[in-house]
Amino acid sequence: MAQVIEVSDPGDPRLADFRDLSTADRRPDRPGGRGLVIAEGVVVVRRLLASPYPVRALLGVRRRIEAMAEDLDGIDAPAYVATAEVMAETVGFHLNRGVLASADRAPAPDPLELVERARTVAVLEGVGDHENLGALFRNAAALGVDAVLLAPGCSDPLYRRSVRVSMGHVLAVPFAPIEPWPDGVKWLRDSGFRVLALTPRADSVPLSDAVGPGERVAVLLGSEGPGLTDAAIDAADAAVRIPMAGGVDSLNVATAAAVAFYALNASSEGGS
Repeated sequence: MAQVIEVSDPGDPRLADFRDLSTADRRPDRPGGRGLVIAEGVVVVRRLLASPYPVRALLGVRRRIEAMAEDLDGIDAPAYVATAEVMAETVGFHLNRGVLASADRAPAPDPLELVERARTVAVLEGVGDHENLGALFRNAAALGVDAVLLAPGCSDPLYRRSVRVSMGHVLAVPFAPIEPWPDGVKWLRDSGFRVLALTPRADSVPLSDAVGPGERVAVLLGSEGPGLTDAAIDAADAAVRIPMAGGVDSLNVATAAAVAFYALNASSEGGS
């Protein structure tokens, strides 16, 4: 089991992974910085412990660390126990969830390997909001998406807020960059995927009309404001939409993704 160590000093250097999480220019999970993965709460920390990401340390109040005793069996990392006050002073805010964990990043998967074994892929272009990105990964995990490919303009899926909103599922759904862009769309088509661009554009067709049973599908999803670029839409096999009631032209990108993933999953099951 992880070694349980009591700490009482917020300035203890052993807590460096968790310090100043609310200070933007010091955050340990920032891309280009220390590049750590930070998990919050028992559910998310458990998913981190079960993931390929190498755990560095845990910090929590005693009851949270004790509740995770079985999960910590075989984990070669210290588990620091502190009061809620010491934790709050260390991280920079009061943490209702009572436990944090840090990990190093795992090597990025090869996009080619992800695609070879996938049936349904989500491709994101310009999704910059961390909460939307986290929700999208949670939806992908729940609704049978095998991999996520990130085109330019996307936020880092391993940013702390994205990890939290995804409920840790971003640690399980494999993802990789897709480059160059939008030429990567042709690569997906050459790899046997029917590529569908989700857009409210007038010439789009209902999603249900554009995919057949058992097809390998890559669905393109764009940024929260302007959506997909014209170049990405034009590179796809079809522009598709989710039919909606009059007066509503679009959904939040994570919500739209959930509807599309469900429809594609149902289509895949219908063809099996």
